[in-house]
Amino acid sequence: MSLEYAILGFLNYGPFSGYDLKKAMDASIAHFWSANQSQIYRTLARLVEQGAVTVESIEQEDHPDRKAYHITESGREAFHRWLITPLPFEQTHSAALIQTFFSGQLETAAILDILEQRVHTLKLLLHTFTQLPHKSESYIQLIHSPREVFFWTMTLEYGVMMTQARLQWTEMVIQRLQQGEGGDAHGSLQV
Repeated sequence: MSLEYAILGFLNYGPFSGYDLKKAMDASIAHFWSANQSQIYRTLARLVEQGAVTVESIEQEDHPDRKAYHITESGREAFHRWLITPLPFEQTHSAALIQTFFSGQLETAAILDILEQRVHTLKLLLHTFTQLPHKSESYIQLIHSPREVFFWTMTLEYGVMMTQARLQWTEMVIQRLQQGEGGDAHGSLQV
């Protein structure tokens, strides 16, 4: 359901093709919401059926016709209603924490390997976050709104802070395991 509103939010800035929506999302909100190209096109089709979006076919000489999607007045109204509606608190689902929860069944060396890989991945993610302001420059120029940029930046800072917290926690678990906490693996799984 939120993908619909993310798309409506982008279309509120101006018309986009499905391909351009994917690029805009990857350059601005991928740190907290991602969608693949087929999800975007399915959602656009649903929004067209609902009357929230219209589609315009634009002829191109060297390429197939380009489809530009435009938000309608009813789409703007639905988007605005969603913006002012308090959303329920989201429950955390983390495959990494499920894995950690049951890791007592593994040898410490295997757990450390997994956690070190997680540290590496989290550091790469933090590096990616530092690139997002540069990647989203063209979209920032599109909207000409310092207020909107402020809120975009707040979501990026949230992503950085959450990733830093996950990294700090993972490094703490590694340190405690290396100090001998967690005991020996009794009845550990053989891999």
